[in-house]
This record gives sequence, structure tokens and C-alpha cells, in this order.
Amino acid sequence: MPVAQDLRRLLRVRDFRRLLGVRLLSQGADGVYQVALATYVVFSPERQTSAAAIASAMAVLLLPYSLVGPFAGVLLDRWRRRQVFVYGNALRALLAAATAVLMVTRAPGWLFYASALCVTAVNRFVLAGLSAALPRVVDADRLVLANSLSPTAGTLAATAGGGLAFLIRMTGPDSDATVVLTGAVLYLCAGLTALSLAPDRLGPDRAPAHPHLRAALADTARELFAAVRYLAAPAGRDAAWALTSMALMRFCYGALLVLLLMLCRYGLATTPREGLGLLGLALALSGAGFFAAAVITPWAAGRLGPGRWIAACAGGAAVLEPSLGLPFAAVPLMIAAFVLGLTTQGAKIATDTIVQKSVEDGFRGRVFSVYDVLFNIAFVGAAAVAALILPADGRSPAVVVIVACLYGTVAVTMYRVPWRLDGVRGGVSRETPPLR
Repeated sequence: MPVAQDLRRLLRVRDFRRLLGVRLLSQGADGVYQVALATYVVFSPERQTSAAAIASAMAVLLLPYSLVGPFAGVLLDRWRRRQVFVYGNALRALLAAATAVLMVTRAPGWLFYASALCVTAVNRFVLAGLSAALPRVVDADRLVLANSLSPTAGTLAATAGGGLAFLIRMTGPDSDATVVLTGAVLYLCAGLTALSLAPDRLGPDRAPAHPHLRAALADTARELFAAVRYLAAPAGRDAAWALTSMALMRFCYGALLVLLLMLCRYGLATTPREGLGLLGLALALSGAGFFAAAVITPWAAGRLGPGRWIAACAGGAAVLEPSLGLPFAAVPLMIAAFVLGLTTQGAKIATDTIVQKSVEDGFRGRVFSVYDVLFNIAFVGAAAVAALILPADGRSPAVVVIVACLYGTVAVTMYRVPWRLDGVRGGVSRETPPLR
């Protein structure tokens, strides 16, 4: 097959393999570290978990992607990317080891969260640098294939890292610090792998002069506000509707995830280890839903149009979420995890397509930056709201009903939106930018 032949040729490019190795090790370590952080906050026997603690952990994991992400490119255009990978991963290894020490010594919570926040903030620079460096190691003819392979392989590596963390936590010593140290070792390996690349191999090319850093950061902020103004204008109406609906669905998903975490910790399991097993199963089923969405969405959105497919996903969630969630029993909740994974990812793929097709090329990158911010802040905001509402055991009919109403509102609204562009009904792009 031509694609398989192109893939083999691509993998024969030495520097591409090395850059891919940096990505796999780095994102694998991310998966280990993030699961270790979550299990320490939620399932450590010595800790009394609360919804507020879960909200804090989600903020630590996701806010750097929203607050640092749009500005990362300004600095990456000034630093050698190979050095970002070497020093960034070395710094994350050191910080992860410090996090393990803080876990063992029962340090104050704010110190633990500060260490974890630094790890995830550095991660934003590494991930952005990996994407920016790719054209330096792949020729233009194979860049599309490389852009398809690298983020997908990175996501799989992060998933495998999370699975490794669960395996160590379930079968090894009952210590989250051990899992975090595993992540630190993988970060260090990623940095050492980056050393195999020549210092100037990944760019950037030295421009004659850069604008002052403060001016560059201010320009970036102005560009983001320009994207918001574009979305508020008639030309950006389709994208604005899609982004609003996606933010609301992401909010719903985040609130339900906090509810599920509390149920797994206190409501459905008798021990933290049993609860951790339930959570692992729920996340695996949600991941299966994400995969099913990738298979189903091109066909469904091609027939309905991406906007109507978002409405269908939200409508399905509005009906199934309360019927599966209100019993607060393990089996229905596992089914709900699959359904919500499918509907959330299906809506995201359709939203990506609407933005790609309806936004002018000169604004598209900036609109996706706004999308990134909304996507993660909605998730963190959901955790904060759930922390105020949820009882200690997670059994909250009010949260389930509120989320169902939000899903229903999205479904009705998106069904009634008069989509302006005929092209929006023409199917789904398979090359959508991945969001964290």
C-alpha cells in the first residue's frame, strides 16, 4: 500500500526517528506522571480525598496548557529547540523526583501542587517544540504523514504511560512516589535521546533581530483578542457556535469525571485499591468511546453535517447520561463512561472541522489557540463547580440532572443553528489539531 510504503520511508529518516523517540518517551512520562498525581490525590489510603482536592489537581494538570500555551511559541522562536528538549526534560525529571520526595515526606499541599504545576508548565514548551521542530527533519512531501503519525503516536505513548502507572500502582509497592520516580526516569531518557540530535538541527533559524520579548508577548495577547473579536463578528458565527457548544460539553464531561472519581473512591468501592481498579476500567472504556467516535464521526457528520452531529451527540448524552448515572451503580456507570467518551470526542472532531472550514485562513491558527484555552478552562471550571456541589461520596442527583439539562440545551441549540456554509455539511477532516 502507498501509505505503508511512505511510512517505511519516513521511519528510515534518522533524525525523524530520534525526534519521534523524544516525543514517545516524553509523552509516555507525561502519562505516568499525570496518573500518579491523580491517584495520589484521590486514592492514597492516608489522604482524605475531597472534590476540592480533585479540582486542584485538574487545575495543576490543565491550566498551564491554557495560560502558558498561547505564549510558548514566542519563546520557542528564540531558543534552540533541541536544547528545550534536553534541558526541559532534565528539569522535569528533577521536579518529578522532588514531587516524589514531597509525597514521601507528607509536605504541605501547596508545595506539592507547586512542584506538579512546574512540571506541567514545562511540558507545554516541550510539546509545542516537538511540533515546531518536525519540518526540520522531514521534507515537505512527507510532512502531512509525519504530522499524522507523530501526535497519534504521542497520544498512544501517553495512554501506555498511564497504563504503566496503573499497573505499577496496582501490583507493585503501594506508593505513588514509586510511580512518580518512574516518570522521572522516562523524562531523563527523553532528554538523553534529544542529545543524539545536533544542537542546531531543529532550529529555529537565527533571524537578524527579534522584537523585544515584552513586545512579542503583548502582540500575542493582542492576536488572541483579535481572534475573539473575529468570533463575535458575523464571519465567525459558525465557529463561535461550535466552540461554545464544545466548551459546554467539555464542562459536562469534567463535572461527571469528578463525580466518577468520588464514587470510585467512596461510593462504589470498599478499599482505595478496588476504587483505583474501577477508575482504570472507566477510563479504558471512555478511551474506547474516543476510538469509536473516530470511526463513526466521518460517516455520521458526512450525512448530518458536523453541526447536526454535535446536536446528535449532545442529545444522546442528554438522554443516556441520567438514565445510566442516576442509579449510581457500577455497571451503568461503566456504560456511561463509554457513551460520554464517544459523544464528547465525536463533538470535538466535528467542532475541529467547523473551525477549519468556516474560519478564514488568516485567523484560523489564532482561533484554534482560543479553542485550546476554552477547552481546558471549561474542564477545570467544571471541577471547581463540582467541588462546591458534590457530597463526600459523590452521589449527587443534582449534578447528574444539571449536566443532562446542559447537554439538552446544546442539542436543541445546535440543531436550530442556521449553518451558513454549504461546505460545513460536507464531512469531517481527518487531520484535526490535537488538544490537551
